[in-house]
Amino acid sequence: MKVNVPENKGTKSTDFIKSLPFFSSLTEEEFLALRHIFIEKKFYKGNIVLTEEDSHNYMYIVIYGKVKAVHLDQEGREHILAIHQRGDFFGEMTLLDGKTSPAAVEAMEETKVVIISKKNFDEYLLSNANVSRQLLVLFCSRLRESWMMLRVLTNLNAEHRVRALLGHVAQNHGVKDSRGTIISVKMTHQDIADYSAVSRETVTRILTRLVKDGEIEILEDKNILLKPSFDH
Repeated sequence: MKVNVPENKGTKSTDFIKSLPFFSSLTEEEFLALRHIFIEKKFYKGNIVLTEEDSHNYMYIVIYGKVKAVHLDQEGREHILAIHQRGDFFGEMTLLDGKTSPAAVEAMEETKVVIISKKNFDEYLLSNANVSRQLLVLFCSRLRESWMMLRVLTNLNAEHRVRALLGHVAQNHGVKDSRGTIISVKMTHQDIADYSAVSRETVTRILTRLVKDGEIEILEDKNILLKPSFDH
């Protein structure tokens, strides 16, 4: 779950957190009573934000930057399970069942997060009916995303996987303008390959063909523009 707020590294973390759907239903008094549970941390590109072993201890909120949840298969290949950016939450489901998540989280760029411990999550968030309702909405969103990724990974056709992935990321991290939909998350060919479980060479070949056919455009800032003719 996220909100479309321009990224501003100078914004106070607590002000931003209060604007999120998860907390916006709280009164000023209720929110002030929570401020002490927010722990801020900054990570740089390539830093590990969260390990699989520690995933059941904390919930994270991205204040700015981007992170990716990754899983290594038995052969040591990395698969991207999700990308989280400003306003996104992760780690909340493992706090409920106490089980670890089968993924580590790595910073894709300079990133600031706010961390909430399991103890504070249980004591201050689960006890609030409004927050609990927002938590259910968040879980529904997570379930839909899981269904979408299952659809991507079970498709045997590599191009269909890449198309479905681009459409999925655009739906979650897309900005519409007169040209189409710009994917605001910068992804390398290797990132797309890891996300869709195909080789980097295959991704390069597919993207080159989509550019040639006029379905996508690689912009100057390396973001991907999905044109109206793009059909995933």
